[in-house]
Amino acid sequence: MAIDRERIKELIEREAQRLDGRTQGSRAMYERARRSLSGGVASSYQVRHPWPLYLSHGKGARVWDVDGNEMLDFHNGFGSMVQGHAHTAITDAVNARIELGTHFAAPTEDAVVVSEELARRWGLPKWRYVNSGSEATMDAIRIARGLTGRDTVVKIAGSYHGHHDGVMVAIGSVPAELGDREDYQSIPYGAGIPHAVSELTIAVPFNDAGAMERRIERLVDEGRPPACVIMEAAMMNLGVVLPEPGYLEAVRELTRKHGIVLIFDEVKTGLCIAAGGATERFGVVPDMVTLAKALGGGLPSGAIGGTEEVFSVVEDGSVYQVGTYNGNPLSMAAARANLLEVLTPEAYAHLDALNDHILRGCQDVIDRYGFPGYSIGVGSKGCVTFSPEPIVDYESFKAHQDAELADLAWLYNMNRGVFMTPGREEEWTLSVTHSFEDCDAFVAAFDEMAADLTA
Repeated sequence: MAIDRERIKELIEREAQRLDGRTQGSRAMYERARRSLSGGVASSYQVRHPWPLYLSHGKGARVWDVDGNEMLDFHNGFGSMVQGHAHTAITDAVNARIELGTHFAAPTEDAVVVSEELARRWGLPKWRYVNSGSEATMDAIRIARGLTGRDTVVKIAGSYHGHHDGVMVAIGSVPAELGDREDYQSIPYGAGIPHAVSELTIAVPFNDAGAMERRIERLVDEGRPPACVIMEAAMMNLGVVLPEPGYLEAVRELTRKHGIVLIFDEVKTGLCIAAGGATERFGVVPDMVTLAKALGGGLPSGAIGGTEEVFSVVEDGSVYQVGTYNGNPLSMAAARANLLEVLTPEAYAHLDALNDHILRGCQDVIDRYGFPGYSIGVGSKGCVTFSPEPIVDYESFKAHQDAELADLAWLYNMNRGVFMTPGREEEWTLSVTHSFEDCDAFVAAFDEMAADLTA
């Protein structure tokens, strides 16, 4: 099917006007917020033109904005709320903990229980806590450097691993600026990142173990052997890009051969695509794993798991892994309830069934209308990829993913009661409180968009 680009622009204008008309309360809140909040938001990823949407509350699979619009939540806090909003098990645990004290900067029993459960799920014996995904990846890289005595970091082009300087490299760059895939340039993501820091991080393409091996071997020859490879086992910042068969196994063998610490960044996949995240789902065990988002059931928390060898440099005091709020009692109480009472085997069976259902529904729309794209997902995560070609890495994403269709799909969702992450890079996250009927509402919005585009 050939997409009429003028029709897309026409529908974007129509749907944007409709959304603006029903979010005047958010407009008023924005005018107030921008006087004290930079850009009117708490994070630059919350910016939206002409104003962001301000939410008031959520319950289960639904959220409400300040205008009173009720929406099914497929955004889920950028994938953090796989438990659904205000889950009773988590709110009860947090409320009980509040009465006992909210912060000590000292360990509690809940922190021990959570580490025991994470060790069981991931098969990695040692754990430490942080308060965000950015902290998790930052500390993991520091530990890897301390263990190996090396400075260089290898990452996947297009992957986001938090907002610290060392990993804000080769994200959102135009492929032509990155250069040849055998020798990507270390382009910083925005201003304020020292050149000396970005040059320590080397990007390689996803799903290409050969390219990674050749780049690492050149780094070794240059006297810059990597301390670590940090990567998502399944890319979740280009929609959803799954690993090709044998790819992760090849990376595991390559890193082991060169004494490189393999870090799976599971901030997006951990607890969302299986009980033990991508490590369980794909059957490849890294040296370290980083968690955040879904761990705390809506409270800020994160964790780093690793082998005995990896954490030996923390336990002997040569690497300082610190943080006043690490293992905060409220976060640990929420994480304990989340792991033991909410994200159960039955919950994962439900999430798998829901995602299969929504993926089939979206693919049916694609097939009926001859749309250039496909549905793809795993566990609670999924998306419609608006591309005539399979997306396997950052270059193919930039070359083929249709940004205008992604923008239009977001507007259709928002105007039909489906709260969704904006942008062609994002995916949906289902929660244990979603139903098959909720998934049907998402598919219905997509169907309406396809019908309007082909009318």
